[in-house]
Amino acid sequence: MTGQADRRLVLAGMGATLAAGTLWGRARAAEPTRRFGYAVVGLGSYATNQIMPRLAECEHARLTALVSGTPEKLERYGSEYGIPATHRYSYAQFDRIRDNPDIDIVYVILPNSMHAEYSIRAAQAGKHVMCEKPMAVSAAEAEAMIAACRQAGTKLMIGYRSHFEPYNLHAMEVARSGVLGPTRIITSEHGFYAQPNQWRLHRPLSGGGSLMDIGIYALNAARYLAGEEPVEVSAMEQTDKSDPRFATVEDRIDFHLRFPGGALASCVSSYNSNHNAYRVHGQGGWLRAEPATSYTGHQMWVHRDGETQQVRLPTPAKNQFVAQLDHLPEAIMAGTEPRASGEEGLRDMRLIEAIYQSAREGRAIKLTA
Repeated sequence: MTGQADRRLVLAGMGATLAAGTLWGRARAAEPTRRFGYAVVGLGSYATNQIMPRLAECEHARLTALVSGTPEKLERYGSEYGIPATHRYSYAQFDRIRDNPDIDIVYVILPNSMHAEYSIRAAQAGKHVMCEKPMAVSAAEAEAMIAACRQAGTKLMIGYRSHFEPYNLHAMEVARSGVLGPTRIITSEHGFYAQPNQWRLHRPLSGGGSLMDIGIYALNAARYLAGEEPVEVSAMEQTDKSDPRFATVEDRIDFHLRFPGGALASCVSSYNSNHNAYRVHGQGGWLRAEPATSYTGHQMWVHRDGETQQVRLPTPAKNQFVAQLDHLPEAIMAGTEPRASGEEGLRDMRLIEAIYQSAREGRAIKLTA
């Protein structure tokens, strides 16, 4: 790809729709006869403010059941979304979903330490699984989730919404296309100020601090921008243990990834400073996104041939949430692996464990395939 075609891809943002097809593949299946039913497990802020409202916009999915430990939430959201009482479950009743043919997929949106249990139980009930990231609190749990879904013959997908967001798809395509030259440096910084008294600050529920929560965005972005898996990680933690928020979890971890193709990634994960950005530097230019992985408002710039221009992409027919929710039914119909599969989540979990080990031991950790 040279000349004017290069410039269109990099500066005009014409590659976004190509990225969705060429990087990941598209499901090809007959038109569905019905919309697949999701049961949402855990009615916290993300579920009720981001996921549940978007299901009404889906082409291949709909909300059919709710699971919560709070009767008031079941009543409120059940009434709001027209979910009959027979399709509202407490956690104690969860396994009864097996007998509900209106539930095809279970979306687990619970504290991290509960992901593995409810994903495995959903698979054992014969349901496909969408699980929020991080996939689990250990690689061993992630492996058990994959094994349970494989044994049950159900699909497992992890909620990496950025894999369905046009600017991120475009960044992947530009970084991997070679139009900026071979990638040499990636920076990926994600963080926010964590308010006290949240489950995410309690290790038994979260499994860790900022790295498990917001740092996974920095990690996953570095991987999908590099287009390959790292062979070495090193990390350093900075946490003020006098801050009561960090009695059991870490605040900031800076970590570095070395990739086999020669690229180095420098990443920030923080609970005390605001970051949502990444950059890709090649021999022939750079790409910058900020905000990079937010819910809305993505912005991107590309510098090449001495010129910096902002990339402006058309509004997609489906936003990242709707596209993610529709993708799992599409994969089920096509009999293909979901784009953000359980194996994708497992790769992040293994790297998170290596990052924690490096920070704890003060040394670089070599990685095996």
